[in-house]
Amino acid sequence: MTAQPQQPAPGSESSPIPTSIFTEMTELARRTGAVNLGQGVPELDGPEQLLRDVADAVLAGHNQYPPAYGLPELRQAVAAHQRRRYGLALDPDGEVLVTTGATEALAAALLALTGPGDEVLTLDPCYDAYPAGARLSGATLTTAPLAMDGDSFSLDPDALRAAVTPRTRVLLLNTPHNPTGAVFTLAELTAVAELCVERDLTVITDEVYEHLVYDDTPHIPLATLPGMRERTLTVSSAGKTFNVTGWKVGWISGPAHLVAAVTSVKQFLTYASGTPYQAALARALDGVEDWAAGLRATLRGNRELLSTGLTTAGLRPWRAEAGYFLQADVRPWGFDDGHRFCRELPGIAGVVAIPTSAFRQGPDPAPWLVRFSFCRRPESLSRAADRLTAAARPR
Repeated sequence: MTAQPQQPAPGSESSPIPTSIFTEMTELARRTGAVNLGQGVPELDGPEQLLRDVADAVLAGHNQYPPAYGLPELRQAVAAHQRRRYGLALDPDGEVLVTTGATEALAAALLALTGPGDEVLTLDPCYDAYPAGARLSGATLTTAPLAMDGDSFSLDPDALRAAVTPRTRVLLLNTPHNPTGAVFTLAELTAVAELCVERDLTVITDEVYEHLVYDDTPHIPLATLPGMRERTLTVSSAGKTFNVTGWKVGWISGPAHLVAAVTSVKQFLTYASGTPYQAALARALDGVEDWAAGLRATLRGNRELLSTGLTTAGLRPWRAEAGYFLQADVRPWGFDDGHRFCRELPGIAGVVAIPTSAFRQGPDPAPWLVRFSFCRRPESLSRAADRLTAAARPR
């Protein structure tokens, strides 16, 4: 199913990009005083040493432009991280580019690698930056729906294969997946890799939740599979891993010729940013495993707290193997439209959520699913759960 680019209105010079559902719901939370479980903005603190290192870097004068590719020490830390965790060998001088968050990495990659007449294929549902990025490049976003399997989502290799056309230039793959929390298995990813090699597709993988996997299926970067290292750009960031989303420091890595193409665009977007943050993160990334293990334990507990609260309130939660979010079936409350549910929920229960349908580009087989965030403090989740239980409205 294809999401068509918006056309400019007569006499206008550009296509308008509508206000996102996140902006709408965040404003609704502010206006009503509701507990905001809509956005993936952590209430949890980052590592204390990391915060001190940033302050020290600022006071030491690291406040001017870094090199366009990013500080050498952070590029080296990213390359060491990829080798240590995944066995991926990268040259930090040419195969790693530091960006202003993962969102800039994705946008710059799409602008560099696609244009009018091209198609960008992704999975449906998908993060809302993907259609926006394709629209900015003039490409058309096409989608392959994820399969709904009981109370979870899985990749459908047949649907993905059917969605590839002669115009497909890039596959944009998000794993671990937002909004569903799915972690794709080795068998699923092998099918993706074989298709990409067969159809000669360039791949951009969004792996920002790589450290936030809670159950038995491990995160496997697509670039580690046969034939994929030379055609894959891997995107990640510090925001989700260290609870510092406001710092907007991300990176993209892969073959030198693809990274160079992204750099050619990125230099005219932000050029470079975040010098003191980059300096501090270079040190933190070397010790990320211990920190991430503690964060996973906290978020796993939060996931269970929210899941129990939703269940008690009569809203059936779906499984989430990774990330920040749980989907819930709101039909027991008499709603079959997640948008209507989310707009009325602050008044009903003093809680804000996001309709999962906001992430859909094609037909929605489950318009009654709603996404709740659990990257909040336990007391916020408990307060939200109490409000939902008090407001429970069985049909």
